[in-house]
Amino acid sequence: MGRKLKVYLDTSVISHLMQEDVPEKMADTRKLWGMFRSGVYEVCLSTVTLKEVSDCPEPKRSALRDYLKQIKYSTIDITQEVSELAKRIISMGILTEKSLDDCQHIGAAVSGNCDCIISWNFKHIVNIKTIRGVRAITNLEGYKPIEIWSPSVLLESEG
Repeated sequence: MGRKLKVYLDTSVISHLMQEDVPEKMADTRKLWGMFRSGVYEVCLSTVTLKEVSDCPEPKRSALRDYLKQIKYSTIDITQEVSELAKRIISMGILTEKSLDDCQHIGAAVSGNCDCIISWNFKHIVNIKTIRGVRAITNLEGYKPIEIWSPSVLLESEG
């Protein structure tokens, strides 16, 4: 079987567990959560993810925290290294200052040595510009390459 894929979740994935207005994405996310519960992947979040969950209004916040209690995950802190990576993403014009949280998610995943970032955020994270930009940064800075996928990709890989 080999080692488990180390998967970074941004907040969009967690919040889609309760996203009634997009039932297909919610269903995919819940299926994926089942895989996380059974330990198929090594799951990582960052302190940004946890803060964003804390900023959700009730009752969603409590429900999402209950979901998080169902899985094992490790938490990546926003270190100097993560901040530098986030700034690099902005200085290279991949994302803007307005998307600092997204940049921190990417920085945390890269510095945390994750294999992939899972996100429903197509606007800022799961898109060609960001994927290519992050690939350039990991190459330049000597990090291992990281994939950026929507949750559906992980489900497809289960076949």
